[in-house]
Amino acid sequence: MIVRSLRDAAQLTNKPFGRHVAAYGFLVLVAASTVAANIYWRRDTTSQRDNAIEVLYLLIALIFLSAVSVRMERGRLTLGSIAIGAAAILLNPLDATIVGLSLGIPMVRRGHWPIMGAVMAAAYACLGAILAAHLRAGDALSLQSRVLVLIVINLAAWILVAIGLSLQSGESIGSIVRHNFSAQFYVAYGYFALASLLGSYVLDGSARGYLLATIVFVLSLALTDTIAGRRIRRVLESELTDADRHLFHSRAIEGVVHNLRNHMATAVGYLKEVDPRRLDPVDREAIETATAAANDAVTVLRTLSEGATPRVTYSAEPVDLNELLTRSVGMARPRARTKEVELGLRETTEDVSVKADPLLLREVATNLINNAIDAVPPRGHVELTLGRRANGWPYFSVADNGPGVAEENRHHLFEPHFTTKETGTGLGLFMSYGIVREHQGELLYEGNRRGAVFTVVLPPFSNLSTKQRAR
Repeated sequence: MIVRSLRDAAQLTNKPFGRHVAAYGFLVLVAASTVAANIYWRRDTTSQRDNAIEVLYLLIALIFLSAVSVRMERGRLTLGSIAIGAAAILLNPLDATIVGLSLGIPMVRRGHWPIMGAVMAAAYACLGAILAAHLRAGDALSLQSRVLVLIVINLAAWILVAIGLSLQSGESIGSIVRHNFSAQFYVAYGYFALASLLGSYVLDGSARGYLLATIVFVLSLALTDTIAGRRIRRVLESELTDADRHLFHSRAIEGVVHNLRNHMATAVGYLKEVDPRRLDPVDREAIETATAAANDAVTVLRTLSEGATPRVTYSAEPVDLNELLTRSVGMARPRARTKEVELGLRETTEDVSVKADPLLLREVATNLINNAIDAVPPRGHVELTLGRRANGWPYFSVADNGPGVAEENRHHLFEPHFTTKETGTGLGLFMSYGIVREHQGELLYEGNRRGAVFTVVLPPFSNLSTKQRAR
């Protein structure tokens, strides 16, 4: 499981080396413990000679199963756990360890830290195989024993991953558990365990067994792909609805603003021609009030116009989202301190450069951060993440532990003058959506009972530069 966690920006800047040492030290300890366990329990390995074809089959199955993952709130779970569970039940500790290590093969392209996940996979696969060897009565395990092995594997996986992520990211274990161990998380692991259990029963070394196991694994892939496809369609439908709604309001506002600004300009012009010195005090005060009101109306109209179709002035140089978010977080800290809100930023080592108007994009980030601070209770937390999506587009997310957005209000989020704040204007999200749209990007909302998550996805610098040149 790959989970992106957050921490206070200052701590991330001051202590990255110490965290890296601790994280890799933990991995070395896990690897050494796995090797030691295989040596100590080598009698279990020598007493149970596995079928080489079965070992190879599970290894290949793990690689293919890991090609599909289940999207969680802050990360993904790969289906490789299905093959690891079956391997722990069926194989001796050494072979189960080898199958667990093979998780690193499909994860090579994801960077150094995800590859290290293979070390932990090998550890809990070995642990499960040792337990299975001691529970095995004769040549087979009972149903209760198989279920117990899968429970132990899952618990070990959760503990190892939580500790590893805490050391690597600086986020507390409690925060990792709170943000990732949701109902969806447990359902996914239950689904994996069931597939592992079925696979362990049908894999009996025969041709029919390999065929049935393949059917089980393919059905698991198909079911997961179907669920993921439905989720993506729901997200796309929601995004399309937001885009259409924002475009509708923008066009309406542009027409109204154009006409009203002309009328207001005429009114302001005539008011300026009035000489207040020739008026009595009562009329002078009335003219001054009318002039101030007219100027305020012009300002509001200008703001609405800029929110509907903001004028983007692209920087000639790439804009690094790491630097932009660091500055935005710094600007928001005084606001966060008044509510004792924990404000965290997890920078990324990936290239997250975009072609953008840094001033407008910083306004978007500031709006989202301030909204999150306002939404959380005192001593709440607001967390920011950066990275690149599967299609290579950079993104940043702002997550909070506030009440989220009620379902009935979900489709009004990006409309002008919609707000749930007592003192809000309802223009922040509307203007932010327009700014991101003009950058050919997307502003997405994902919410649940744990809070709200707003994500800004932008084209990478090179892609957007090509588009601009093509124009």
